[in-house]
Amino acid sequence: MLNNTNIFYKKKILIYGLGKSGLSVFKYLKKDNKIITHDDKIKVKNKKIKKIKFDYIIISPGIDINKCSLSKFLKNNSKKIYTDLDIFYNRHKENNKITITGTNGKSTTAKILYDVLRDQKADVRLVGNIGNPVLLEKKVTNKTVFVIEASSYQLEYSKLFKSNISLILNISPDHLERHKTINRYVRAKFKLVKNQSSKDFAILNAKNFYIKRELEAKNFIPKIIKIEKNIDSVFLKKINNQYFNTDGNKENLKFILEVAKILKIKNNSLIKTLKKFKGLKYRQEKIFESKKLTIINDSKSTSFSSSVSLLKSLTNIYWIVGGKAKKGDKLLLSKKNCKNIKAYVFGSNKNFFISKIKKLMKYEYFLDLKSLVKKLSLEIQFDKNTNHKTILFSPSAASFDNFKNFEKRGEYFNQLVKKYINA
Repeated sequence: MLNNTNIFYKKKILIYGLGKSGLSVFKYLKKDNKIITHDDKIKVKNKKIKKIKFDYIIISPGIDINKCSLSKFLKNNSKKIYTDLDIFYNRHKENNKITITGTNGKSTTAKILYDVLRDQKADVRLVGNIGNPVLLEKKVTNKTVFVIEASSYQLEYSKLFKSNISLILNISPDHLERHKTINRYVRAKFKLVKNQSSKDFAILNAKNFYIKRELEAKNFIPKIIKIEKNIDSVFLKKINNQYFNTDGNKENLKFILEVAKILKIKNNSLIKTLKKFKGLKYRQEKIFESKKLTIINDSKSTSFSSSVSLLKSLTNIYWIVGGKAKKGDKLLLSKKNCKNIKAYVFGSNKNFFISKIKKLMKYEYFLDLKSLVKKLSLEIQFDKNTNHKTILFSPSAASFDNFKNFEKRGEYFNQLVKKYINA
């Protein structure tokens, strides 16, 4: 696996954080290195670790250098900090890598690209935030192509990693509790572009304010492809897939088309893949549809910006919103867009959400999701408006106030719908 040309060979290494990423690093490096592990959730005497001179410190994405138990130690040894992406790149420099980042749409875009390449009979692996940790992939050859979903947390501490094709889908204020400022958040995302060579491609949403500003302020080496124009309506008709009707998914599709051009994938073949794409679980997922009612589970929505395109594309919406609010989050909707929306707020940060929506739409507040769905089921039954209605579960917030993750939140919502809503 590792050899003496690898910088992570026969070294003394601290692995900090023992989640999925940290455990994959341990499994990958343990045979050829002296490994010491640390996790803030497991009680370990920090004094012992602080006295050791490590060659490298591999940090998990979830570790915040400013808030962890080894904060001062990490800052003093910042030059030694690397990530699983760096180990992966050091081992697989020659493999083609397509990396997707952005505030919204990363997982969906990564999955579409994976499906497109798989349908081309490529040996393609879907890794990173969406799939396996990158170091767990087996039977990798020189022809293996990696589609990688990368978060700002992963990119922030990476030093070596670079991608042949980089996609920055969009940027809006997010994770500011970690990055502190929007500029630092943008800088983390743009590491993807900054690390590329002149042979590489960077596909960027040039309409996005923060991306446009960064492009105007700095010169980047790779071939820059700007996403500016709308998708051809004729092409959309050929796809004939309702999933791509929202602005957000149309935006994702623009990136797919540009990657397809670079990889010289023919349109007919691409259209076949796009026709059958159904989306990912808990990401704008239709869990019920009839002539009178549609129910959408978009539990993956963790910020207002990830909900806006859906809210704009639908009518007669019962919008279920709430959870742990994101610092600095803003709801960019006009009153015109909110005429047919009623919000149902739940979760720990009720005051934050009510302050954002009270001047735009009617709303009700509930202590928990269960009581909310029970009340909503009654409202639907007795609503005299005969027009088609949509229940949109798009929380625009992190799930951690009541749930382990967005998957558990989405699963619970499905259970409540099945139990209480007589659709």
